[in-house]
Amino acid sequence: MYSKDEASQLKQTFWTTFGQYISPQLSAEGLRVNWVNYKTGIKYIYFRMEAGKKSASIAIEIVHPDAGIQELFFEQFLELKNVLHSALNEEWEWQLHRMDEEGKITSRIIRQLYGVSIFNKNDWPALISFFKPRVIALDEFWSDAKYAFDALK
Repeated sequence: MYSKDEASQLKQTFWTTFGQYISPQLSAEGLRVNWVNYKTGIKYIYFRMEAGKKSASIAIEIVHPDAGIQELFFEQFLELKNVLHSALNEEWEWQLHRMDEEGKITSRIIRQLYGVSIFNKNDWPALISFFKPRVIALDEFWSDAKYAFDALK
């Protein structure tokens, strides 16, 4: 078992390692991008990568505080569902209005990987192989799709 500080340090080391590994990859628009803290340019829409003791996930999260507006964002993504799944070469799980760990209502489109741990360095290649192609595919999707959200800014 790790102390809280050791666990935090190990997580930070993983994300630093991942960031260094993927940093040479340019965005779909040919720009340098911070892949770990990807900026969508649309308030309340985030691309999140998380890794824990037993699993990892990558998601598009919609966190608008107004549930009705959040649903409008979600419906806009639904309009682009085939484009998204085509860019990702896989289907993701769609979750409208779910309660997050902090008790807030959010919506998300998510893909999870089970049986891996950020605390096991032997799992890091699997985690990197999980995150890298998906965040790159999300960027490719987003380079065109973001314009569909301009009216909702």
